[in-house]
Amino acid sequence: MAYNIGYKRSVERDLKKLPKAEARRILDQIEEELSEKADASPVLKRQFAGLRKFRVGDYRAIYAILGNEVLVLRIGHRKDVYKKEI
Repeated sequence: MAYNIGYKRSVERDLKKLPKAEARRILDQIEEELSEKADASPVLKRQFAGLRKFRVGDYRAIYAILGNEVLVLRIGHRKDVYKKEI
């Protein structure tokens, strides 16, 4: 099943904090892989229950599957991405 990819407004702010090359690489992998295999990523627990994570090197994208759409909620370094509320 092919998913449409959408981004929350806060993702733009998250990406501005990253080097441009890293941001481009992360977005390219999200567009390429999540559109086809979004339901294959691990489901998160505790405060992020019901959401999923996508790993790109040391960075994580936290997203939700809503019907046939994937909504990316946050992108950040693995040490920081789980510390903030979504």
